[in-house]
Amino acid sequence: MRDDLLAKLDELHEEDEFQEIVDAIMEIPAEDRDYVLISHLGRAMNNLEAYEEAIEQFLTIAEEGKDDPLWHYRIGLAYYYLDRYEDALREFEAADKLEPGDEDTLEFLDDIRSKMASEAIDEQAAEPLEKTHAEVITESESVTEPAVDPDTRAEASGFWNDSEHALEQYVSEPPTDEMIDSVEEKLVFKLPASYIEMMKLHNGGIPRNRCFPIGEAASEAKEHVTISGILGIGHDKKHSLCGELGSRFVIENGGYPEIGVVICDCPSDSEVVMLDYRESLNDGEPEVVHVDRENNYKITRLAVNFEAFIRGLVKENDSYKGTN
Repeated sequence: MRDDLLAKLDELHEEDEFQEIVDAIMEIPAEDRDYVLISHLGRAMNNLEAYEEAIEQFLTIAEEGKDDPLWHYRIGLAYYYLDRYEDALREFEAADKLEPGDEDTLEFLDDIRSKMASEAIDEQAAEPLEKTHAEVITESESVTEPAVDPDTRAEASGFWNDSEHALEQYVSEPPTDEMIDSVEEKLVFKLPASYIEMMKLHNGGIPRNRCFPIGEAASEAKEHVTISGILGIGHDKKHSLCGELGSRFVIENGGYPEIGVVICDCPSDSEVVMLDYRESLNDGEPEVVHVDRENNYKITRLAVNFEAFIRGLVKENDSYKGTN
């Protein structure tokens, strides 16, 4: 009977039926759930982005899991997506010590250390950085190009997390008019003015706030969309609109609908955030939508335009409802 249950749980995991895993295990009395079952439960909760609940489950088997690299990896994952980087670093370091060389563990360690280093620098130099940004804004107002909306400027200030990974993979020099024309020609879509003006201040990158709440719009299990970064205007950086992992590459290789431009990538390669030109056509302001490949390419409307999308981004912790 137990072997049948474990086989069923593995099958459900392969089919991404994470809520069914949770439901099946929760039907078992708590006193009858052993290390393996609670490990399955915590993993499923992670996949449902219920990270607080996952941590609670993992902590109940902490003593048994202390020598298991998977236990440290999974609880580290939950801490990571709650922005609890010190806790995440501790767990991923333990996982690496128990199972050296795992590529996923090393990638998380590198990203966590970059984020922590960036946060430390930001805290030490917050005032000078804000002053420099203000000076840049003042200078930009003196040119003949259309001025950036004040609220858009406010979003740009302190908006970005310029980690080593972000600078290497996402951030390009401010785009010239020639570069904008070249990218638009390749994409066959005219980019929104609010996006272009934001990229002139900071061309692509990883925001500090990476979650867009969607509530009941998508499904009972998904309360928000998480983005990895915002693609900048350019060809050279891997995560830019026309880069190696840019909009055309993602659409063509992922089979995504030809409705516009991939503007944000996501932690899962089965999700993207796109500019949707179906209603506006190429002369209007495109909506921002989420496309879920694993859910038959379901399209969920997120925001009426790019600026509204940027305004709606929040920290992951702030996007939860009733998970504490």
